[in-house]
Amino acid sequence: MCGIFGYIGQNTNIELGLNALKRLEYRGYDSAGAAWFNDEKKEIFYIKKTGRIKSLEEEINKSVFPKIGNPFIFHTRWASHGGITDANAHPHYDCHKNIFLVHNGIVENYRVLKQRLSEEGHKFYSDTDTEIIAHLIEKFFKGNLEEAVMSALKLIEGTYALVVISQKDPNKIVAARKSSPLLIGVGEKENILASDASAVIGRTKKVVYLNDDEVAVLTPNDFNIFNLDNIKKEKVIDEIDWDLEEAQKGGYKHFMLKEIMEEPEAIQNAILGRLIEDDGNVKLGGLDSVESRLRNIEKLFLIGCGTASFASQVGEYMIEEYAGIPCEFDIGSELRYRKPILDKKTAAIFVSQSGETADTLATLKEFKNKGLLTLGITNVVGSSQARETDAGVYTRSGPEIAVASTKAFIGQLTTLILFTVYLGRQREMSLVMGKRIVSELVKLPDLANQILKTDSEIRRLAEKYKKYHNFFFIGRKYNYPIALEGALKLKEISYLHAEGTAGGELKHGPLALIDENVPTIAICPSDSVYEKMISNIQEIKARKGLVLAIATEGNEEIKKIVDDVIYIPKTLEMLTPILTTIPLHLFAYHIADLLGRDIDKPKNLAKSVTIE
Repeated sequence: MCGIFGYIGQNTNIELGLNALKRLEYRGYDSAGAAWFNDEKKEIFYIKKTGRIKSLEEEINKSVFPKIGNPFIFHTRWASHGGITDANAHPHYDCHKNIFLVHNGIVENYRVLKQRLSEEGHKFYSDTDTEIIAHLIEKFFKGNLEEAVMSALKLIEGTYALVVISQKDPNKIVAARKSSPLLIGVGEKENILASDASAVIGRTKKVVYLNDDEVAVLTPNDFNIFNLDNIKKEKVIDEIDWDLEEAQKGGYKHFMLKEIMEEPEAIQNAILGRLIEDDGNVKLGGLDSVESRLRNIEKLFLIGCGTASFASQVGEYMIEEYAGIPCEFDIGSELRYRKPILDKKTAAIFVSQSGETADTLATLKEFKNKGLLTLGITNVVGSSQARETDAGVYTRSGPEIAVASTKAFIGQLTTLILFTVYLGRQREMSLVMGKRIVSELVKLPDLANQILKTDSEIRRLAEKYKKYHNFFFIGRKYNYPIALEGALKLKEISYLHAEGTAGGELKHGPLALIDENVPTIAICPSDSVYEKMISNIQEIKARKGLVLAIATEGNEEIKKIVDDVIYIPKTLEMLTPILTTIPLHLFAYHIADLLGRDIDKPKNLAKSVTIE
């Protein structure tokens, strides 16, 4: 969610911060702000504004404040505590406007702290929990900023990615992290703080990822990291393996369309160097250290939130059918409040695009505390999930900027297929079956490209269906979770109501809503449940419902019973979810585009949900 950027170095033009903040717009926000220390005036200037970054930029340009400074901090806020107002936007400051900070996270005990600080004479101007932190730091400030920050954080319960500057200790930036992403960009005579690598990639590829309960002190020429007891810690500098150009639109109207068009590449990247065709097996180097433990696993949890939860649900079907391991799919935000029956022969796969999803991470930590084997599937190298799990596999999907996940979801599905073959070949999966899956997997990028070539036809169908306000998406078996994914994509970027359901559940309630004004998108490739899906479609047609079917090439019969068809190439049943997803992504995109929606930054949503 919130975007954070902090800079200290030789560059004093605060436009650098604005440009970096624009690369974080995809995270979702409703206000933006900046603060910078001007050495000549010996003062911190600040501006914050509701709306888009463009509004902040206009306010800065028309202000009488000097536009140069160092250090400076920038922020985009997604409202959680307190409404969307200029006062609630970040940065926040203390009573004397000495301490300025930006924050991503939640102070869970802010009411108690606010009451205590109010009794001590502190005056508050906002409705946020974040402002409490500024006053706490003020309370402990004796001239050294990092010492005050460490003292304040010991009283805070909750989560934070925190970046702080001080008018009375101006030649540094202090930052801290707990359960919210924050990294240091290490440059030449400059250091940067950001919530996402996309904000630093234009200036450096060298990064240091902060862990929970770590405090960083940055100067132009150095950085040091401590724990909350002021004990110095040594950190490894990592290198980002992608370029700024990869995060640009590349001529497409929206990032989302670009990323859908990259879905064949996402498949290719996920399988590259990992397939052993002659052995009908896969090589997943990230699992080498736990290979023997995996052989003894008797139950597997698959855990994710949002789109990643649908990938996890598909994985449940795959692994049970082909690897023979009992699986349980769970939504991270629900599982963390259950008491599942666990033992040392249980393992869990955590699926997250960002690797920073708060509910998924909370469940991960609980499983680790119980001594279970934890595995990860994520797209972001160095993310919290990648560092917390015992082992894992990167999806290699590249930067995904649009809030609605598309190519990363395809990468997750592809990686789960690899997991399935890996686990299956450890057990009872035959060489013949392994070779068949692997050989069909090799063909998938080309098959995905074939679907993308029907883009204009899918847009024509979107033009037809855009007038409707309610949609059903139905599927069965492997494609039931894809029905959920299709409905989610449509609702989150077009703002139309869409509901995904299992085809067999229509008679248990949803049919009551079916009529000529409620179209159904039916996912019915030629697979083991095809005839069942045809029966479900007949139920809808008997009630005058419109049906747009996703079907397998060569199936001409289906045209006789549905209103429209989008065809996908034939593949193995377990691989069909990848191919059925692609037209659904395009369909949602084109409806949203035809309706004039803000597709890359849909209202009320954030790219990475880093708070509960």
